Amino acid sequence: MAAITSNITSKDYSIFITNSDLLEGNLKVDSCIRVDKIYTLAQNIVIKKFGEVNDGVMNEVRNKINELIK
Repeated sequence: MAAITSNITSKDYSIFITNSDLLEGNLKVDSCIRVDKIYTLAQNIVIKKFGEVNDGVMNEVRNKINELIK
C-alpha cells in the first residue's frame, strides 16, 4: 500500500491523481500518491477497498519506486 495525501506537493516521489485516474472509488479532493511511503498491511485488517487507480497510474507508481530503489 502507498500513502495517499491531499497535501499536494511537487516532490519527485509524488504522483498527482484526480477522480479521472480512478477505475473505481472517489476522491473528495485531488491528491498525491507518495511512493516513498510504502506499507505492508495484513489482509485481515483491511475493512474495505478505497478505490482503484488505472493502469497508467500504476505504471507510474512502479517506475517511481524503481527509481527510488536504484
